[in-house]
Amino acid sequence: MFLEQANQTRRSFLARSAAAASTLAFPFVSTRSVLGANDRLNIAGIGCGGKGKADLTFCQSQNIVALVDVDHKHGGEMMETFSKARRFKDYRVMFDQMSHRIDAVTISTPDHMHFHPAMQAIQAGKHVFCQKPLTHTVWEARTLTEAARKAGVATQMGNQGISSPRMRQDAAIVRAGILGDILEMHCWSDRPGGRWKQGIERPSGSPQVPDHIDWDLWIGCAPWRPYHPAYHPFAWRGFWDFGTGAIGDMGCHLLNLAALAMDIRDPDKIVAEGVGQTQETAPLHSHIVWDFPATEQRPAFKFHWYDGGRKPSAELFPAEEYDTNGILMIGTNDTMLTHYSGGGTLKSGRRAKDLEVPQLFGTCEDWHQCHYDDWFGACRGGAPALSHFEKAGPVTEVVLLGQVAMRAGVEIHWDAKQMKVTNHPQANQYITKEYRKGWEV
Repeated sequence: MFLEQANQTRRSFLARSAAAASTLAFPFVSTRSVLGANDRLNIAGIGCGGKGKADLTFCQSQNIVALVDVDHKHGGEMMETFSKARRFKDYRVMFDQMSHRIDAVTISTPDHMHFHPAMQAIQAGKHVFCQKPLTHTVWEARTLTEAARKAGVATQMGNQGISSPRMRQDAAIVRAGILGDILEMHCWSDRPGGRWKQGIERPSGSPQVPDHIDWDLWIGCAPWRPYHPAYHPFAWRGFWDFGTGAIGDMGCHLLNLAALAMDIRDPDKIVAEGVGQTQETAPLHSHIVWDFPATEQRPAFKFHWYDGGRKPSAELFPAEEYDTNGILMIGTNDTMLTHYSGGGTLKSGRRAKDLEVPQLFGTCEDWHQCHYDDWFGACRGGAPALSHFEKAGPVTEVVLLGQVAMRAGVEIHWDAKQMKVTNHPQANQYITKEYRKGWEV
């Protein structure tokens, strides 16, 4: 099995992924041919508390057959709701015992534990819904995307705002050329705010592990750290070992417009400036800039990210006050100010309802449910979901490259094809990571 190959190198792992994908083609086809349009999917939920609770709630129209959580208190509500589902602490044991009964999985664990269960699911021919950011490192994002492509499984990342009708309309406006050529994009978030701490050192002390938590499984592939409530159940987001900071939390959401309108991927330069970051945690607030080279489809443009309460200059859109989380698209003809779920305003005063813009992405009244329903349809052989890994993987790479630049402390030059930083070799240590013994890939 995937996680038992403790001595494999990354090079051999990639080769093994390709071979596994080819052997999994038959089970995948068989799954789609058996499931009819009205049949329910057998879904296993990996991570049942927090966001996992929401993900499973939106999947309740399907057949929830297994639930996995290392903390049976944190995930207890869903285990009571889906009382007929089998319960596990370790997803590997679940796959060992129940793989033949599972069609698809949801993954709602901390960031550092997205890749391992997602890869094992893909290699077992299972469809995958994985929370954002898709992975913890750039290498993981690229590897998981390639594995899903080769296996042919249906995938979706949990950036639900991409399914909002208002966000789809905003994207249609951009794609119709109403703004002209896009020169700059600005995204900002108030995170972490009071939600979790950043700019701190590793917590001291070693409190007793509560009986309801399997701490060894919670740590998983990350470097060993003694149990501390500073990490679990939510504040892990600020720590480099477990989370991806403010940009990891909100970046994949606020890049929804760019993902729909511009297929954002492969910057060539990134520079980051933050205040308060430590060896352990992300900064208190930051400003990151990506340079995207021109392609056949669009000219070069810059992407600016701000967090911790920072925002772009008010002069860019003086008519309105910026929300706590927002997006600015600046074009040669007009500028759009919009929000996490869309509903943009144009600087020129033109109104969306007065523009002749084709409907490109369809509509859905309950767009949160729509995000999951699109994935269900893809699992049954329909069109790919809107944030399938071929789209979500490159977006996640963009987000995580901002972290690489932040941790490197210098402007980095990125060779996307070779997947390496070319001007500052030390930065490449952040493209991937060393996994704890027993979790190597």
